[in-house]
Amino acid sequence: MTDPNARQAEAMAAEDATAAETGDLVVEAKREAAEFKDKLLRTLAEMENLRKRTEREVLDARVYGIAGFARDVLAVADNMHRALEAIGADLREAADPKVKALIEGVELTERELMKILEKNGVQKFSPQGEKFDPNFHQAMYEVPTPDQPPGQVAQVIQAGYMIGDRVLRPALVAVSKAAAKAPASANDNPRPAQ
Repeated sequence: MTDPNARQAEAMAAEDATAAETGDLVVEAKREAAEFKDKLLRTLAEMENLRKRTEREVLDARVYGIAGFARDVLAVADNMHRALEAIGADLREAADPKVKALIEGVELTERELMKILEKNGVQKFSPQGEKFDPNFHQAMYEVPTPDQPPGQVAQVIQAGYMIGDRVLRPALVAVSKAAAKAPASANDNPRPAQ
């Protein structure tokens, strides 16, 4: 026969072993749950970042997607503007009614083209008199100007264009520089005191 105390001790030992195993399983399950929660939170954060990045890319594509096309159309706008500039006021006045109608048609077409560009987010800028900024202007040459401080846009050769907040085409400009000082003549220099 077995001792009841021994049986009770065995039962308690088995119970303790089961409790220890159960405790280990609970600890392990809690650890795994924490890992899965961490992975879930990271995945949710990555998905939110992806959603925001996708929204930005879609917005950029909508705003800047026409940049290549707009750049090509600007060449047409420039040529129309040059054609109209080439016709002086005296030629316009002396022209017969058919030529005047043609000139007016080209002017209307140029205005309509500019409206369409503006409607699609393309803005023309002419930086006359502004401080030269290489982010928006392309310097073609320097001009000595006594009436402007150095580094100012003295002349706009070709207007620039922006699309949204980006430069589509920089303005071609002439930049002012300090006027050359006249060489001092012998009469201008006072004689040193002796």
